[in-house]
Amino acid sequence: MDVKDRACIDECPVDCIYEGERSLYIHPDECVDCGACEPVCPVEAIYYEDDLPDKWADYYKANVEFFDDLGSPGGAAKVGVIAKDHAVISALPPQAQ
Repeated sequence: MDVKDRACIDECPVDCIYEGERSLYIHPDECVDCGACEPVCPVEAIYYEDDLPDKWADYYKANVEFFDDLGSPGGAAKVGVIAKDHAVISALPPQAQ
């Protein structure tokens, strides 16, 4: 969070990476698990679900829950920046950039 490098968005062939105020979110239903985003992420924030370290479990849950109200719009580009974040992300102090 607070490092919204868009390289992963540029690589995603299905446009499933949505932008909140402080974080990027991967739509779990729209993602096709191609892995194109993972190697270009400069902060190593993208994992396959089965490879996710336990310490990031709360962030995975926050990522999934971010889409509870949004649903599945079918592409991030047409939605644009979403003026909110999941409560877990919003509650964190700003991170060094």
